[in-house]
This record gives sequence, structure tokens and C-alpha cells, in this order.
Amino acid sequence: MIRQAVEGDEASVHEVVQAAYLPYVDSIGVRPGPLDDDYADLVRQRLVWLLEDAQRVCAVLVLCPEPEAMLLSNVAVDPACQGRGFGRQLVDFAEARARDAGFSLIRLYTNAAMSGNVALYQRLGYRETHRGVEHGFNRVFMEKSLA
Repeated sequence: MIRQAVEGDEASVHEVVQAAYLPYVDSIGVRPGPLDDDYADLVRQRLVWLLEDAQRVCAVLVLCPEPEAMLLSNVAVDPACQGRGFGRQLVDFAEARARDAGFSLIRLYTNAAMSGNVALYQRLGYRETHRGVEHGFNRVFMEKSLA
């Protein structure tokens, strides 16, 4: 089940994000950006979605509307829940939400050191637009036409 996060979900969001991103600290050499996002604020802005199984929150999605596209800001799947297609479900959900909001384009970025993510997004139809350093992170910027 995917639902919008509400006040009181912040601890669950934080747990999933920590579990998903802390393993990358060594390979990236710094804390990944999502570890330090203000999830209480993002929940208040109604930008956070949760994927739950019967027992717990397994994955988190953050979607941020921009003037020309929907930004898929974060997809985090708890490692204990990986391999069940939850990441793909959230990406599909993000694309549907973007279409429903009237966007014909969805954008995302990932850390260049997360080469597996780049390959995954390419398999899902995203194309790399450019690479660059933003907020001290080496990022790969990608987009997908929803038309």
C-alpha cells in the first residue's frame, strides 16, 4: 500500500532513509544528502509518500513539483525489504502522480558513486542529461518524458 505521509510518520521515514543510505557513506566518502533532509518539513508540505507492507513502512518517496517537471527527489527502500519490487512500484507511482499533476517530464538525480542506481533508472527509461557537482555531491541528472 502506498499512502501520503502524515504528521507522526517522521520516525518511520527517518528509519527507512537511514537504513537505505548509511551503507553508502563509505563508498561516497560523505553522508548522502537524503540523510540530512528535513523530513518533518517535507511531510508538512505533503511531499512524502510511504510504501507499507502488512507490518511496517518499507520504502519512502519524496516528490517535489517544480515549474517544468516533477522532481523525484528521493526513493529509499529499507534493505530488509529490498528485492520485492518496492523501488519500482514507487517510481511507477511517482510517474503516475507527475502525469496526474499535469507534468510531461519527471527528473531525478543520484550520486555518481551509486552506479547501480544510474543503470536502474536507465532501464526504467530515464536518460542522463548531465553530470555535475551540486551542494558538494557528484551527481548524475536524469529525466524521462511522460508524454
